[in-house]
Amino acid sequence: MRSIAAIMTAASLISTAAATQAQAQLPPYPAKPIRIIVAYAAGQGTDVATRLLGEQLSRELGQPFVVENKAGAGGILGTELAAQAAGDGYTLTMGTNATHVLNQYLYAKMPFDPEKDFEPVVMVGTFPMVIAAGSGTPYRAVGDVLDAVKRTPGSSDIAMPSTSARLVLEFLKERSGVPLFGIPYKGSGSAMTDVLGGQLAVTIDTPLALRPHLAAGKLRAIGVTSASASSLVPGVKPVAEQGYPGFEFVAWNALYAPKGTPAEITKLLNAAVNKVLARPEVRQRLLELGFEPAGGTPAALGDFAKKERQRWAPIIKAAGIRAD
Repeated sequence: MRSIAAIMTAASLISTAAATQAQAQLPPYPAKPIRIIVAYAAGQGTDVATRLLGEQLSRELGQPFVVENKAGAGGILGTELAAQAAGDGYTLTMGTNATHVLNQYLYAKMPFDPEKDFEPVVMVGTFPMVIAAGSGTPYRAVGDVLDAVKRTPGSSDIAMPSTSARLVLEFLKERSGVPLFGIPYKGSGSAMTDVLGGQLAVTIDTPLALRPHLAAGKLRAIGVTSASASSLVPGVKPVAEQGYPGFEFVAWNALYAPKGTPAEITKLLNAAVNKVLARPEVRQRLLELGFEPAGGTPAALGDFAKKERQRWAPIIKAAGIRAD
């Protein structure tokens, strides 16, 4: 009778041979250029960060990663194009908190399902929003603004240059119970002009947009929306530590693949991106672009996006925020 050890050895050899044969049947990847669809215009933060990542991945995996811009409808057009692509690993998209979480609650109709039509690959970078007051105001903390509005409603209108800014405002209203009033703007430019000119006291914007004005002393950062302090705005106290525990809003960029992309491919891409994000020069460049480098597993990205949907869906509905 053959020994148990001999049987186990034989079984192991058979299993290894089968796995090797199955692996040999898989086509090599990547074997041709890969496109990354960016649902925003060239030159914007998401686009620039994606091009940086693409250059690094090209060196890492030996094939060109080509960025294709398809802007429009708040990121819906480009993301729809990615959702319709074949799940073969040769089309990816740089998703954001707008394209893969918020838009489905902001628009009446969506041509794709951000959860069902995509495979999460990896979180690339995150950034908080910053609440900033004009240098001519007396505000040094978020509580100063809230106290002023309590005393004199409408005394401190807040510029909202983006949907993210409005969500931060609505979340702060919900948590504080203070009737804050926001003025919507189409982009940072005009909002910044009015705050710098003293027409409005406060704005909510990205660290990158605010950085030159903070450095020049024209604006004063009084709160950051990340759960803990951010290296993007050193020394600025989180809103969560100013009397509102649990307050958190971060915008983010993450790599996604169309549904059906093989797990072997998403794992390979995940490992490559994590390796790239660990490089000091890449991390430094992302920080300069206004992103805190992230990384992690595909499962972690999927879980994070699911929690984001659970957090923001009721706030958007309660505030009646619409984009169409």
